[in-house]
Amino acid sequence: MDAATHAPAAPLSAVASGPLSGRVRPPGDKSVSHRAMIFGLLAVGETKIDGLLEGEDVLRTAQAARQLGAKVVRHAPGSWSVWGAGLGSLLQPTETLDFGNAGTGSRLMMGVVAGHPIVARFDGDASLRKRPMKRILDPLALQGAQLLEQAEGGRLPLVLQGSAEPLPVEYKTPVASAQIKSAVLLCGLNSPGRTVVIEAEASRDHTEKMLAHFGATVTSEPHGPHGRKITLEGRPELIARPVRVPADPSSAAFPLVAALIVPGSDIVVEGVMTNPLRSGLLTTLIEMGADISLDNKREEGGEEVADVRARYSALNGVDVPAERAPSMIDEYPILAVAAAFAKGETRMRGLSELRVKESDRLAAIAAGLKANGVDCEIIGDDLIVRGGAVAGGGVVETHLDHRIAMSFLVMGLAAQNKVTVDDETMIATSFPSFRVLMEGLGARFS
Repeated sequence: MDAATHAPAAPLSAVASGPLSGRVRPPGDKSVSHRAMIFGLLAVGETKIDGLLEGEDVLRTAQAARQLGAKVVRHAPGSWSVWGAGLGSLLQPTETLDFGNAGTGSRLMMGVVAGHPIVARFDGDASLRKRPMKRILDPLALQGAQLLEQAEGGRLPLVLQGSAEPLPVEYKTPVASAQIKSAVLLCGLNSPGRTVVIEAEASRDHTEKMLAHFGATVTSEPHGPHGRKITLEGRPELIARPVRVPADPSSAAFPLVAALIVPGSDIVVEGVMTNPLRSGLLTTLIEMGADISLDNKREEGGEEVADVRARYSALNGVDVPAERAPSMIDEYPILAVAAAFAKGETRMRGLSELRVKESDRLAAIAAGLKANGVDCEIIGDDLIVRGGAVAGGGVVETHLDHRIAMSFLVMGLAAQNKVTVDDETMIATSFPSFRVLMEGLGARFS
């Protein structure tokens, strides 16, 4: 598929279903899957990856790793090996690094390229071309990278020239963003000194955990009331290590919320990552009265995981504080669906970051809710949803956003009338087995 084109739209409807039941394991976590590929590229030796998410986004990162010098082999579903080029030894790519819809893959790989004396052209699909890259490129410029070409406003397509000796920096992130932090740290890996990132609000910490897993010296300490200070010693010898990718909490959110809103449901979602910096949705749902339990807690690939059981629950509206946003930024669309079925008002605060996702996700959520008869409004950066019975019957514009599509399909499973999304094709970017997995639990689509 060419960078600027998209497959024909394929509408899909969800209709009211009987009770959902069963045990499922959703795909591997997208954030960890991207990073496993990237660290496999930078480490010496064979990195064996088990449970990799084989969505379109991660496959684009795998292809970019090949273009930069790694040998990448798929053995079986979810089972991959990466033989790395080694830190400081990346190849100059001969063709454009095309990331499709992968915001995480493209931004993290900019950090990798910025720390090496190579030039690479980055591009993506129509959706990724709209997303802001300047917040990533600004700190990389401080580290010594140069932007040779760019589309308007620092957007894709762009050409980045990396540095043979990235400068050690201390950088304060302007917003809580794991992508900004990770890009700075990945560039700093090849710096002769110490790279420090300070964030006022802690963002997800998969990069720090994987740096340590592969042998880098990295520390993370509290900074201020909600922040972290991360310090990385440059030029470690990264040693290939096996990675078992836990189930993606963002993907697990869809069957879990479906079980909470479809009467009589009782399901278990296995092996879900429960990293505290990713579990804001579970915290919020439990506050709303959700019958959720975490069983068989354990550690996989340096991450905390558990089997999560969810049963149909009478939910109540809550106030979701802004400081929780970084730990559940991708789960607001499905939380809004849960709020639509909850009694009373739910206010989700501080959602400015949703305006720069695959779509203006905040506007898309509100439009989808209104199309299905749900009372909601946006005040500043807050989304207010007044819940109750959901009429449904609407057609939701997804704007090529996979999470909008899946969230409103879940809504249709419990609404009075079917809910239709204008396109399901992009769901494959993060959750290729979504429909099959949901139908296995008893969901009905048409």
